[in-house]
This record gives sequence, structure tokens and C-alpha cells, in this order.
Amino acid sequence: MGPLDGVKVVELAGIGPAPFACMMLAELGADVLRIDRPGGGLAMGAPEFELVNRGRRSVALDLKNPRAVAAVLELVASADVLVEGFRPGVAERLGLGPEACHEINPKLVYGRMTGWGQDGPLAQSAGHDIDYLALSGALHLIGRAGGPPQVPANLLGDFAGGSLYLVVGVLAALFEARGSGRGQVVDAAIVDGSAHLTTMLLGALAGGSWKQERGTNLLDTGAPFYDVYETADGEYMAVGALEPRFYDELIHLLGIEAPDRYDVANWPALHKLLTETFAQRTQAEWTERFDGTDACVSPVLRMAGDHPHLVARGTFVDRDGIRQPAPAPRFSRTPAQLDRPPARPGQHTREALAEWGVTAIDDLLASGAAVQADQP
Repeated sequence: MGPLDGVKVVELAGIGPAPFACMMLAELGADVLRIDRPGGGLAMGAPEFELVNRGRRSVALDLKNPRAVAAVLELVASADVLVEGFRPGVAERLGLGPEACHEINPKLVYGRMTGWGQDGPLAQSAGHDIDYLALSGALHLIGRAGGPPQVPANLLGDFAGGSLYLVVGVLAALFEARGSGRGQVVDAAIVDGSAHLTTMLLGALAGGSWKQERGTNLLDTGAPFYDVYETADGEYMAVGALEPRFYDELIHLLGIEAPDRYDVANWPALHKLLTETFAQRTQAEWTERFDGTDACVSPVLRMAGDHPHLVARGTFVDRDGIRQPAPAPRFSRTPAQLDRPPARPGQHTREALAEWGVTAIDDLLASGAAVQADQP
């Protein structure tokens, strides 16, 4: 039983960061009920491969139908949390905005996930991860000297600046509601979270230890001892030997004589030396050389790699024929759970609505306001 056992969450299905946040809440033990459109929405593939939908049941409701909206409000009455990822104002137009929900359940935590936030000049504008990173300044940080910003997939904006901030906000509001008896709205905007992630570097910028120019700083490939290097077989090794004793071990294990690293003027020559040295052996050879040392050198593995450390911790698991990450973080007494594969939209309509106490389910199904999908 996870640490959120007993918490009930209504998820108005969307894409990207809101589903990932709800996946995490489900893995932490919450009973998350996903409200899908009949037939589903935008998908990256077959339902079984939509891994961010794992861990919860799916009910298919047509939210343009007043009967379906009434059914959602029945669910809200017994819920602790509602999560939605619509553009600002859409939930209100559906009759499912915070005011309508709090009228039924004053203790409800209402989590809102957007890119630009609920207000401001861009609130109604379209956008994606890359846009929010660009405006927040986070995208400017990533890249090599003299080159363009590099796009970090959608991990930094959608999931770090978005999903994780929504989860933190929901949990904080849920904790507060347990004492006050009052819910509230959590406005989680990816642009805000992405900006917040730059806090340490903005302090360094103000203090003069970080520069705006990409690829010239300690942690952005400017320093040769914090970079990636190609090996003889076209793979890569990651080097993070920041502290002096780790750096000394790096140089010793490489078997080279290096110029003084504290003189920035030596960095180009040191980078060239490390590039040439790493190119002399394969990734496997370098991995064996550095294994178990404090040189802070690691192989750059493909996704879902099988490094012995990851295997020992069970960082990745094989479920339903799909390699996927295990839940994180870990708990000593109330472990997180991976108990349900991604559901087909509407797969659990009848059973879940009944379990949550919704009435007139047969009428909902007969009217088309709800749809029960065929079982896989």
C-alpha cells in the first residue's frame, strides 16, 4: 500500500505532463480515475504503449454531454483531488471549473497543468515544451560554445518543470486541506517550473561565477572535466570529475599528463587531450577501467539500459512485455506500486463508476454520455 493509499483523484485526461503527474500519484498509492474521451484522444501509439497512462482505470465520458458532466461532479463529491490540463477557461465552459467543483466538495484540491499558466498575456496561446523552455531562459543554457541551444527532448519542460511541480503542489495543498478543511487551486505552469529550475544558476550568474554564453561554464561543457567524449566504437563516456581528488583519479586512470586545470586558458588543450585519449579505447574498455572508482566517469547508455547497478536496484522492469521504469522514489515502509498496465479508454467505465458511487450508470451508457470499451 503506497503512501497515498486512500487518496482519490479524478483525472480529466490530457496529454504529456498532466498524465505523467497522475501516473506518479497512482504509483504512490492514490486511486486515480482517468476520464477519457470516448475513443480516446491524441495518442503516441496503441494504448498498451502509452506508459504514462499506467496505474489507473479509465472511464470514457463525453464531457460535451450534460449527463457526463453531472457524472464527473458525482465523482468529485467523493474525491480528494482533481487534475486537468486544458487551456484556461475550458474546464469552466464544460461546467467543471474550480467554482463548480468546490461548491460540491470544498476540500477538493484542484490541480491545473498548463504551459503558460492560468493568467498573463500568453495564457490562451498554444505552446509546447520547447516554447516554455525558451521563454524561461532554461533552453538558452543548453548547448556548446558558439552553437545553438540544444533541445533536451521534452524531459526538462513537460516533466521536470511541469509534472513534478504539479505533483509537489497537489501534495502540499492536500496536506494543508487536511488541517484547514478547505481545498484550493494549484496553478502549475511549465514556464514557471522551468524558470524555477534555474534558481542555482541565476545565483551564480549574479555572483559572477556563471556567464550567459553557452558552453563556457563549469557545468555546460565549458569545463573539459565535465563533458562527454566519443570512444573508439562511436559510443560515449560522461565525465564529471569536478572535485580535485576525483579529477586526479581521472587523470591517473587515463594514464596522461594534463595541464593545470585551474587555468582556464588551458581548457582547450585539455579538452583536445581528453578527446584524443578517450578515442583510443571502446566504451566497454573504458567502463571496465573506471568501474568502481571515484573518477566520476560513466558510459552513456541507450534508454532502458541494463547496467549492473540498474539491474541490482530494479530501476527498469519488464511488465506486460514492455521495458519501463519502475516507480520512483522509493519508500521503506509503504512502497510505490506498478500494478496496472495502461488502460484502453473506457475499459473500466462500468466497474469504476459503480465503485465510486455514481448512479444511473445504465442511463449514462444508453444515452452515449458514457462508453464501455471492449475488454482487450
